Amino acid sequence: MILIADSGSTKTTWSLLSGQEEILKFQTEGYNPYYVTGEYIIESLSSSLPERIDPAGIRQLFFYGAGCEEDRIAIMNRSLAGVFPNAEVFVFMDLLAAARGLLGDQPGFVSILGTGSNTCIYDGEKIVHHIDSLGFILGDEGSASSLGRKVLQDYLRGTMPAAVAQRFNNSYGISREEIFNNVYTKPLANRYCAGFCKFLQLDCDYSRNTIRAGFRQFFGNLVALYPDYASYSFNCSGTVGFVFSELLEEVAAEFGMKTNKVLTGPIEGLVAYHSQ
Repeated sequence: MILIADSGSTKTTWSLLSGQEEILKFQTEGYNPYYVTGEYIIESLSSSLPERIDPAGIRQLFFYGAGCEEDRIAIMNRSLAGVFPNAEVFVFMDLLAAARGLLGDQPGFVSILGTGSNTCIYDGEKIVHHIDSLGFILGDEGSASSLGRKVLQDYLRGTMPAAVAQRFNNSYGISREEIFNNVYTKPLANRYCAGFCKFLQLDCDYSRNTIRAGFRQFFGNLVALYPDYASYSFNCSGTVGFVFSELLEEVAAEFGMKTNKVLTGPIEGLVAYHSQ
């Protein structure tokens, strides 16, 4: 049995293969080794596996994850080996999942807009140029965590239009103290802030303007810094990019890029890639 995982900071999508056939797909929470410990990953994943999954029966595991960079790969390897004792474990960064899922073995520009954001140039085999997104506190422009943080800022500062603020209050009914406790005291503040991005699905000028501004920051800081970036077509994986794809395509055009593929996630492409 082969298990493939695409993990963001909020959720992980898993696909179980028998030979070249996908026999089960399921989801768990996301496991970003910058935000959770190895012990947490083992405990959470062990308790979240479907009954049909026999951990000892997994022979190969391909795990693509947010935060799985060189200094964190060992954490993920140990954690996954603790759950799947007989598996040969391969850990890659989530950008490679997006690249393989979107483009297969074709070169191009690849991006992620989910809980976090990321970008790279892919040569059809490996990532050849990568500008660091810097994570939730310093970067992740255009992502759910960044957009959700902006929603919270506007609500708390009173800069959100009154009618929109009333809708927000009716939807969430949360206090300043509760927000501060979740952002500054509890773990996984990025995931908490990302949860408010869905409020921007409200059909109003405030939502559209906030999303456009976030996407312009994303392109300005994580796309336009690549040499000759406009010579590539724009490809994106992630829920934020998919849900707000019309606005994303609009901003991409402002920056001179033609949009090619925008998918909610790369798992289908990864299954095809590993079934070759």
